[in-house]
Amino acid sequence: MRASTARAAVIAGATIINDVSGGLADEAMLDTAAELQVPYIAMHWRGHSKEMNNLANYENVVEEVLEELSLRISAALAAGISKTNLIIDPGLGFAKEAADNWAIIEKIERFVGLGYPVLVGASRKRFLGGDDPSARETATVELTKKLSQSGIWAVRVHGVAANKAVL
Repeated sequence: MRASTARAAVIAGATIINDVSGGLADEAMLDTAAELQVPYIAMHWRGHSKEMNNLANYENVVEEVLEELSLRISAALAAGISKTNLIIDPGLGFAKEAADNWAIIEKIERFVGLGYPVLVGASRKRFLGGDDPSARETATVELTKKLSQSGIWAVRVHGVAANKAVL
């Protein structure tokens, strides 16, 4: 989210930049990621957490997220991030209602079809059910199994061993 943090992390040994804003929160992020020449994850983002819930308004969530991610892809490429270093994330749980997240999951192949590796971070998220995040682990594992058959690049999870076991 912040170019200075990304730079410091890479200098300290990080090998990837995971930008939850897709380059929108810090105008220097895309140029910094291009300069550092490490893989860059551009997540779909509509705003900071304090305003996120007010931004979850979609006519067609899949089409709109695809369109907005395509704009971030174009911006990343224009900044000099190489196609081979660009990874996209549809941003489950970020300015999305539960039904929006499920719609994206059901059409995840559309995101894969953009031609970039796709990262999905659904682990223990509220839309999987229940108030206790740790109680959502079984649903996370089942979702990992489903997503692993869709052509995505990776899932971001908390319980690595349980999720790895279903791959």
